[in-house]
Amino acid sequence: MTEVAELTRELVSIPSHDDETEAGDYVENWLREETDADVTRDGAGNVVARRDPEGDAAASVADDTSESAESLALVGHHDVVPPDDSQTTDDGSYVVSERDGRLYGRGTADMKGAVAAAMLAFRDADLGDTAADSPRELVFASFVGEEQGGIGARAAIEDGFAPDYAVVGEGSTGYSAEGVTDVAVAHKGRRGSTVVARGTSAHASEPEAGENAVYRACDAVDVVRDLDFPATEVLGEEVRGSVAVTEIDGGSAWNVIPEECTVTIDERTVPGERADLERVETVEGVEWRVDQDLPPMRCDDEDFAETVLTAASETQDSDPRLVSKPHATDAGWLAEAGTTCVVCGPAEPGEAHTDDESASLAVLERCYEIYRGAAERF
Repeated sequence: MTEVAELTRELVSIPSHDDETEAGDYVENWLREETDADVTRDGAGNVVARRDPEGDAAASVADDTSESAESLALVGHHDVVPPDDSQTTDDGSYVVSERDGRLYGRGTADMKGAVAAAMLAFRDADLGDTAADSPRELVFASFVGEEQGGIGARAAIEDGFAPDYAVVGEGSTGYSAEGVTDVAVAHKGRRGSTVVARGTSAHASEPEAGENAVYRACDAVDVVRDLDFPATEVLGEEVRGSVAVTEIDGGSAWNVIPEECTVTIDERTVPGERADLERVETVEGVEWRVDQDLPPMRCDDEDFAETVLTAASETQDSDPRLVSKPHATDAGWLAEAGTTCVVCGPAEPGEAHTDDESASLAVLERCYEIYRGAAERF
């Protein structure tokens, strides 16, 4: 078994759906033992390591002498969603197994396999010599709380984490063709919101005595049905969002005119565009509130995207492409804060969060080569 596979197995075996501390400890300790990097652990539990081309752990963008250094971050997260019962033992340990060229277990695809590949690439990348006029820095970051809306990434950004560029190791394999590891230059965000329709209750035998909140909610739903889906283009890749009503809840009894009704809306946002959901408030008695807003991502530097794509091309016989992803990732938070991002990783569509989650061992090795190649070309 390769070093990437062994490290992935070690990471996946550590439970991290309720508490990421042990997984973070492992990542931190490995980086301290295997590299000369400057390794830190912030109050949220994020693990960040920095190295410059000379391998001098003391030099970082936080230092006065290197504030102008351009930095590339290899970014992942070490939390996972709760495992299926089949993915744990009686004592709560995670089950990890290998068969048919794949590693199975909670977190193999999303995304401890990519974290392992990034850790090794961070250690092994040959950054060459520092040019006096173009200092640069390689950063590794593994965040907590990605599955809870980017808690760790947001905390790190608030604390000053601001690399110039980032390769985020979420899944990009199998988008252009089966088995091909592509480079995502955009992904959708998610805006979850609630429409609250209010009326006046009355006895159902005299409906005219009240104002039916369900009817008002239905009028608001009609507004949503007529909205155009948001759409944009990123580096030649079309990114199209969506809007859908996913829940409706109202009424208290069969013989009472309802005084309140709520409607849940799922919107997949795209960079720079949003559906005009505010229009529901043109309906009398209707209010709209945003409950969650995970930002989309777009890469704003074609040269950087092509650099990572070249690294991806050199690791596989197939022809990887620049693609877009349907899912929000921590790249959205980083891009919103000013970091130029792409997404590149081993997970395939439909693989994450499943009861038989797995990752291809060959693709894990490929991602290590991509991350290392991107760092050396940066």
